[in-house]
This record gives sequence, C-alpha cells and structure tokens, in this order.
Amino acid sequence: MSIEIKVPTVGESISEVTLVKWLKNNGEWAERDEVIAELESEKATFEINAEKAGIVTQVAKEGDTLAIGDVVGAIDTEAERPASIAGKQDDTSNANAVAAPAAEAAPLQVDDKLANVKATPVAAAIMADKKVDSKSITPTGSNGKIIKQDVLELLNNPGRKPGIAMYSRTEKPEKMSNLRKTVSRRLVEAKNSTAMLTTFNEVDMSAIMEVRKKYKDKFKEVHGVNLGFMSFFTKACCYALQKFPSVNAYIDGENIIYHDYCDVSIAVSAPKGLVVPVIRNAESMSMAEIENAVVELATKAKNNKLTIEEMTGGTFTITNGGIFGSMMSTPIINIPQSAILGMHNIVERPMAVNGQVVIKPMMYVALSYDHRIIDGRESVGFLVTVKQLLENPSLLLFGKDPVETLLEF
Repeated sequence: MSIEIKVPTVGESISEVTLVKWLKNNGEWAERDEVIAELESEKATFEINAEKAGIVTQVAKEGDTLAIGDVVGAIDTEAERPASIAGKQDDTSNANAVAAPAAEAAPLQVDDKLANVKATPVAAAIMADKKVDSKSITPTGSNGKIIKQDVLELLNNPGRKPGIAMYSRTEKPEKMSNLRKTVSRRLVEAKNSTAMLTTFNEVDMSAIMEVRKKYKDKFKEVHGVNLGFMSFFTKACCYALQKFPSVNAYIDGENIIYHDYCDVSIAVSAPKGLVVPVIRNAESMSMAEIENAVVELATKAKNNKLTIEEMTGGTFTITNGGIFGSMMSTPIINIPQSAILGMHNIVERPMAVNGQVVIKPMMYVALSYDHRIIDGRESVGFLVTVKQLLENPSLLLFGKDPVETLLEF
C-alpha cells in the first residue's frame, strides 16, 4: 500500500510553500515519524514527517512551489525493510543514518576524524576516499553542513578557496525564498503605507555595564542564563510603552487599537532572512525570564524551528544592529505596528560631564514611528523615558523614581 505525502495546512493566510530540501532520497527507507523533507512558507520553515515506515518516492522537486494539499511524495508501506536496518525500527538514532543514493557508489568507511564533521554521508565518503581536510572546505549546506558539491568544488579547483575566483565575473541567478519575498513585500509596504519618521537619542551605558560586570556571574549561577543588554532594553521599553500607549497601538481602518499588554517582537537574523519572534506579555516578565525567552527564540530562529504562532502578533519591535557594528540607522516599522526601537553599538566617546570631558560608553538609539498615530511629543517622550531608565537601572524596579513611588507622586 502506498500513502501520499501532502503539504499540510500551516496557517490561515498561507496558500503555498516551497520544497526546500529532501532529507530522504528517492527509494530510501524512512522510519515512522522520521523527517523526510523541509518546506518553507512565507513566514517559517517546517518539516514533513513520515506517517508510516516505508520506502520514499519523491514526486515534487527541490525548489518547487506547492499549494496546500499538493502531493509532495509517497511512502510504500508494504515494501520490505532493508536488511541493513532490519530489527532497528525502534532505534531512532539509526533511523536517521541516511544511505547513499542508488545512483552513487556505496559510501566508503568514513575516517574517525570525520565522525564529528557536519557533512552529508556522500560528502563524508568522498572526503574519506580523497583524504580531504574538512577545514579546507567552505560549507554551503543548511546549518553549515558540507554537501557533495562543496567537496567536488575543492577537488576540481585545487589551490583556491571554493566559490572565490580571481578576476571572476560569474553571475548566478538564485530564486528568492518565500521568506525573503515576504520580507521584501512588507518592507516596501511599511515605507509606502505609513508616515514614518525617526527620532534619535543617545544613552550612557555606564550604569548598565557596571551592573552586568558586578552581577553577571551570580545571575548566570542563579538563573542559568547570561545577563545581556536585551533584558534591560525590553524592560525599559515596556515601562515606556505603558506611559505612552499610542506607541504600543496600531491603526485598523478608522480605529486605533490600543493594547494594555506588551508583546515585544525581537528582530533576529536567521540563516534565511530576518525574522521577528514575539515575547508575549513582556511587561510581566522578570529579567531572567526575558533573557531565557530571547535565547530560546534566537536558537529556534538559527535552526529554522520557529513556528508561525511564535512570529505572529507583537505590539512593538526592538532590533539590535549593534551586534553587526552599526553606529546609527533608521529601522523600518514592522507593520501593522506603529513603532520600532533600534539599538546600536557601544562606542567610548568624550562627553561633557559637569564641565569636564569624560570618556563614556555611549549608544545611539533610534525610534522609527508612524506619525499618523504618534505625535512628536510622544515619540520624543518615549525615547527620553527609555534613556532615563537605562541610565538609572534602579528605576527599572518600579518604572520611575523609588522615592516618588513611595510618596505616590
């Protein structure tokens, strides 16, 4: 009996996906629930698992655009289990060992030195046969994996780094992924449909850096996660969003939708493009909870494991161009949101303090906002509030001066 593998429903607004990669070759055995292919929608990458054990037949090709419900492939559930894996159907680690395609020669015994190298089985076999050092190969596979073509490129072009030719004028067309097309469309839509304006300020990071230096080891020991800058910025933004609710709102037709919660989107650079997973109810979270959420979402983004739910929604976005060395930028609003905060790199600069020139670690911050809903007073007030909270971390405990809180001002 042969059962069809179809594109599953992945979201109400998604009508098509792209077959990114087959993880099982044509005619290869797959165990039940084993991942056999990767699909990519306009919002996320997800996997297709084998419903039952059997021989895989590929119908669609890598790079094909498929509609929801289209047939990707089939599984022959009555096929005889290969003798090489007989009796191992319950061993999921062995189930993931991929055999070489039928058209290829059987793989050679892989050297122990290649055991821990991230490479496809065919690539590993060629490296073992030709005595190729994996360190000399530039991987182009997903998640830094060495594929067959990477090894052949090195063997066919000895003496130069694969992919780089002196005086080369080669052009290579590459189909845009659904994710990249979606990012492109949304960025243009944001520029064309909002009255976007950006206001800037600078933050003295001395106090936060001192707190991190003093407590980072104990924080890691108690909470099991590093104390980064993102938790300080997220906490400060949540207080500022509650103080200036229009920054946390968006326009829906002729209405303005306000939120009494802060779902903060964190811009993350993933292998296939920019994604913005959401930290839900960040205003109610502790510093450790925020840091754990950031690590979890960033790891999923890096491994293309984010779900649509984790990237849907959000009332405000924070993006950190400083990790790439950006000194100043004007971030683009993540529609339908009305504002986005841009962090930048920390640079020691001479500052005037009480009539004296003092070297301070300074960061430029930028707030891009939709002027249709946010006025200048609110945008500047928001950014000044963030600046004050960051320069005085103790204020993050209450969102304002502790003495004023005590006196109920």
